[in-house]
Parts: sequence; structure tokens; C-alpha cells
Amino acid sequence: MTLTTSDKIYTSQFWKVCVSGLLFSASFNMLIPELPAYLTSLGGADYKGLIISLFTLTAMISRPFSGKLADKLGRVPVMLTGTIVCIVCSLIYPILTSVSGFLLLRLFHGFSTGFTPTGQAAYVADIVPMHKRGEAMGYLGTASTLGMASGPAIGGMIANAYSLDVMFYCSSSFALLSIIICFGVRETLKDKQPFYLEMLKVRRADIFEPLVLVPCLVMVLITFSFGTVYTLIPDFAAFVGLKNKGLLFAFFTGSSLFVRIVGGTASDRFGRVPVLRVATLAIVVAMIIIGFAKDQFQLIAGIILYGLGHGTASPTLLAWATDLSDPQYKGRGVASLYIFMEFGIGMGAFISAWVFANDTANFLMTFSLCCFLAVIAFVYLMMQPKRIRA
Repeated sequence: MTLTTSDKIYTSQFWKVCVSGLLFSASFNMLIPELPAYLTSLGGADYKGLIISLFTLTAMISRPFSGKLADKLGRVPVMLTGTIVCIVCSLIYPILTSVSGFLLLRLFHGFSTGFTPTGQAAYVADIVPMHKRGEAMGYLGTASTLGMASGPAIGGMIANAYSLDVMFYCSSSFALLSIIICFGVRETLKDKQPFYLEMLKVRRADIFEPLVLVPCLVMVLITFSFGTVYTLIPDFAAFVGLKNKGLLFAFFTGSSLFVRIVGGTASDRFGRVPVLRVATLAIVVAMIIIGFAKDQFQLIAGIILYGLGHGTASPTLLAWATDLSDPQYKGRGVASLYIFMEFGIGMGAFISAWVFANDTANFLMTFSLCCFLAVIAFVYLMMQPKRIRA
């Protein structure tokens, strides 16, 4: 059955996608705080930067496939594919005991976020009109952020109370629940095609949607800091004497969660570009505060401000990309934006780990680089007209 846009924008189908996204996000995020120590226990302390960068590398590579399949096979099958990968990977983690095996699995695990968010965003863009799209992406992002916020806390609690193996199995269970909810979601793609192998052949035109170039460039410049924060914050927490590593993640996701719907709605009213200017400026200031942080209060203040900037920018960029996309290729437009996002996160994680080199004296240099890239994004946005089909 094909859905059409009705007077009622936020239907049960929309909320099912949001809840499914929450569970999916919680599934892989509950592993994040424990993976650096887990990899270290396997003898891979020097490879901590690869935990996120490998994950995002595969997610980035898989985006052209997920975008093409979302536009031909349907939004729902693409959502389900990514979630199935999460189920399988979380079940395999306890079996692998070598550094190489762990890193290979992280590479494969990245396929999950290469597929599911693409299908979800394209689905929401199908059922929500443009004048409400920023708000809708804010709700979808809020659901994912709730998973991002609750996942690490749940994962840490389970790992401490039971074991890492139980945490991995619970991660798989969350992904399974996400799939069960997706079975109640009706397809929105009108001209679905049956699957054939030729769909897996990606042409040059399938890799990138030129219409979304501007939001893509902004995305890569500001998500470099995301990869840096997620890679180095556990070490920074130890540096300032904060024992609970998950607390900083909670502050980040909490502030991001607080502002997502407001930021998305503001972009519907005032335009994508003006809102993004404010968001990138907040990221610039946040990177300065974090880089110079010498105690817990300063670090927490920087993390909260960064969460506000990131939480405002994410739904706005996603709405902007769907605004600019060709209606027949929304999946490709969304996938293009996510490719740049994953490239930014992956490079941020890899380069920050290399610059940091396990030396706390290098924190300032690392976050200064993040600040510099965010400044470029801000200047680039100042050169754009206030409204570009938004």
C-alpha cells in the first residue's frame, strides 16, 4: 500500500519510524563507551581511532547503494537491511577475540547506518510537506538522539552489572525490536520495482546528487568535530578527573535533544541558511571552550554548547538536502548528505587520534583544528543567500 500526504502530517506511520529509529540508534550507541577499553583489552590500544572511523567508512561507502535502492526498491526494505546488520554484528562481537577480527567487524557494522537512516529520512520526506520538513526531521532526529543518549547509559549499566557479552546481546535485541516495529510501516515509494542484481551496480550518477552540494560541504566541515569529540572525550574526561565517561555523552546528547525540534522548526520559519549560521557559530565557540578546558566544569560547558550547535544543524541540513533534491531521487539526495557526514566523522576520528597521539598536551591542537573547519563552514554560509529553495 502506498501512502500519500494527507491533512494529518504526523500519522502513526511517522511515529513508528521515529520509535524504530530510537531503538536502532540505541542498539549501536550502547556499545560506544565500552569499545575503547574493550579494544585495549585485546591489545589494540593504538587503534582506538579506528573504532569510529572504520564504522563510518563503510557507512559512507554503502550510501550510494542505499540511496539507489531506496529510490527503486523502497524506503522500508532499506530500513530493514541496516537493522538486520546491527542484529548480526552485535551477536558476533562476543565471538571475536583478536584485534583484526574486531576491526573487521566494525567495518561490517558500518553498513547498518549506511542503510537505515537513509530509508528513514527519505520516508519522512515523502509524507511531510516542505513547510513542515525541518520540524519533522527534528522529531526524527530527536528519536535518534534519545537512542544516542540512552544507549551508552544502558550499555554501561549492563556491562558493569553483568558483562560485555550480555551488553552485546542486548544491543542485538534492541535492533530486533526496531525491525518488529518496521513491519508495521507501510511503503511510501509509489513506483516500487522488484529486486534485481542490476540494482547493485552503482553508476557515477548514483554516487552523488549535485543539487545538494552546498549542504553537503557544510556537513563535512562541521561533522569533523563530531568524530573528534566521540574519539577523544573519554580520554579528556579522565584528564579532568571525571570518572563517569558516559556523563559527557549524556550532556552532549541531552543538549542536542533539547534543541533539535526547535532548530528544525526555526529553519522552516526563518530559512535553512540563517539557522545554520547560528549553529556553526555555536560549534566554533564550543571547540574553543573544549580545547582550553582545564576542569570538569569547562569541559561540560563546551560539550553542552557543542550539543546545541550540532542538534540545531543536523535536522536543518537534512531538511535542506531534501528541499533541494530531485523529487524522484530523494534517496540519492539524502544518501549524498550522509556520505559527507560520514566522511567528516571518519576523518575527524582518524585525524584527531593521530594528532592527539595519547598525549594530553595535544588536546588544544586537536580541537583547534575542529574550530578552524567550523569557521570555514560559517564563512561559507555567510556567502550563501538566506533562502535557497527553503
